Amino acid sequence: MTDEAPRRPTGDGGPDGGRAQTSGPVRVRPGDRTGARGTDDTRGAGGGRIAEGDPPRAGGQPAYRATGPGLDLAGGLAALRGLLARPLASYYLLVSSAGLLLLIGLTMVFSATSVRSSATDGNPFAMFAKQALFALFGLVAFWICQRLPARTFRALGLPTLGVAVVLLVVLDVLHLWGKITGNFAIGPIEAQLLWLVIGPVQVQPSELAKLGLVLWGADVVARKGAALAWWRELATPLLPAVGLLFVLVGYNDLGTMLCLLAVVVGLLWAAGVRKRFFAALSVLGLIGVGLLVAAASIGAGSGESGERNYRLTRLTMFIDPPPPEECGLDGCYQYLQARYAIDNGGWFGVGLGKSVLKWDWLPAAHNDFIFAIVAEELGVVGCAVVLTLFAVLAYTGLRIARRVADPFRRLAATAATTWLVGQAVINIGGVVGLLPITGLPLPFISDGGSALVVTLAAVGMLASFARAEPEAARALHARPAPRWVRLLWAPLPPLPPARRGGVQPARSGRENASPTGRRRETRAGPTGGRVRRGRTGTAGERRR
Repeated sequence: MTDEAPRRPTGDGGPDGGRAQTSGPVRVRPGDRTGARGTDDTRGAGGGRIAEGDPPRAGGQPAYRATGPGLDLAGGLAALRGLLARPLASYYLLVSSAGLLLLIGLTMVFSATSVRSSATDGNPFAMFAKQALFALFGLVAFWICQRLPARTFRALGLPTLGVAVVLLVVLDVLHLWGKITGNFAIGPIEAQLLWLVIGPVQVQPSELAKLGLVLWGADVVARKGAALAWWRELATPLLPAVGLLFVLVGYNDLGTMLCLLAVVVGLLWAAGVRKRFFAALSVLGLIGVGLLVAAASIGAGSGESGERNYRLTRLTMFIDPPPPEECGLDGCYQYLQARYAIDNGGWFGVGLGKSVLKWDWLPAAHNDFIFAIVAEELGVVGCAVVLTLFAVLAYTGLRIARRVADPFRRLAATAATTWLVGQAVINIGGVVGLLPITGLPLPFISDGGSALVVTLAAVGMLASFARAEPEAARALHARPAPRWVRLLWAPLPPLPPARRGGVQPARSGRENASPTGRRRETRAGPTGGRVRRGRTGTAGERRR
C-alpha cells in the first residue's frame, strides 16, 4: 500500500529554462521523506544524490552518486589543473617555494647556531645576523637577475666563469703553497680550504663556478644546436673547459665537482645528446672521480700526505658501515650522530629549538648536516615539508624549461634546476645514509653566505625566464602593471611572436564579415566539424 503526494512545480528550474512539467502523482514508499519534499530527485543513505537513469544496485536499491560533504578527488584535480593553467603559475610557484625554503633555512640556522654563538660570542644572534645579511644580499641579487633579459645572461656567462676559474686557481695555488711552507696567505689573500679570504671579504669560488657553468654552457650548447651530434663539436670548447673546472674544483671539494657534473648532464640531456655520448661521458666521469678520491692520499682536500685517505674512508663506510660501538671520531662518528638526531625526532620532532645533538654532538650541524637538525626538531612532518618544497621547485624549473621558446632559456633553466635539486638530493642522501657523505650544503637552508647569494641569483634567473613564457608574456602585456611597479619590481618581458597555424581567437560577427559586406561562411563538414584538407603539395611544402 502506498501513499500519493502531488509533485510541486520547481519554477523555472527545468532543463529548457521554463516551468518544469509534472505528469502525475509521485508514488512514495512509507517512511521515505525525500518524496514528500516534492523534489525531482532523492537522496541515498549516505547523503548522495540519486540520479535519474542510474542502474540499480544489487537487491533492487537505486545507485547514487556521492555529492555529499566527502572529498571530491576529481573536482580537486580539476581545480589544480585550472590553477596550473594560469599564465603566471610558473612564476608564483617558483617564488613561493623558494621563499618558503629561505624562511625555513633562516629559522633552522638560528636554531642550530644559537648555542655555538652564545658560547663563542656571547650573543645567540651573531651567526644568524650574518646569515640574514647574506639573505638580504641574495634577495638583491634575485631582484637584479629577474629584471635581466636573456641576452644579458648570455653575455655574462663567459666573464662569470672566467672570474671563477681565476679565483679557483689562486685558491689551489695558495693551498699547495701552504701544504709546502705552512703559510696559506700571500699579502691580504688567504686560502682556507674551500674559501678565499680577500681582506674583509670571504668568498667560495666553487659557488660562482656553478652559476658560470650554467650560463656559459647553455650559451655554447644553444649556439651549436644540431651540430652537437658530432663528437668534434661536442668536445670543443665544452669538454676541455669542463675538465679544467672539474680538476680545479674537485681537488679541494669533491662534492661540488659532482654538482658540476650534474649541471653538465642536465645541459646535454636538455640538448638531446645521444645516449652513447652519455655512456662515454659516464666512463670518463667515473675515472675522474676515482683519481680525485686517490688524490686525497697526497694532500688533496683536507687530506694529508701519508695519512688515511678520508675520501676512501667515507666511501667504504657507506658500502660497509661498521657497528656503532666501533665508530671513531674520524670514521663514522658524524654519520652515527645524524642517525641519532633523526631517531630522536620521530614523527613530529622534539620542538623548534630543543635539539640535543646541536650541543656540539653533531659536527657541522649548522651547515652540511642541518637536515639532521630539521629531522630532530620538526620530525618526519618537517622533513616531508622540505622535500615537498624541493619537489615543487624541481617541477617548476622543468616546467619553465618546457614552456619557454628560446633554446638558451630552456637549457639554462634545465641546468639550474638540475644544480639546485641535485645538490639537495646529494646532501639529504648523505645525511640519511642513502649516499656517501660529500660535504655539500643544503640549498636555501644550510649556513653559508656565498652559496645563499648565488642560489638566490639562480632563482632570479629562473623567475626572469618564467615571466618570458609566451602565455605569461602575453598576459603581462595585456594587463600591464603601473609604471612605478615595473620600475620597482620587473619590466615587461619581450612579447613573443604571433602564433603560426595555431587556433585563432573567436571573432564577432562584424569582424567575420568580408570587406565587401558579405558575411564569410565557415566551411563545415556533414557533422558540423572542420573540413579535413587533403595532403597536397610536396613534403617540403607541407612542412613549410
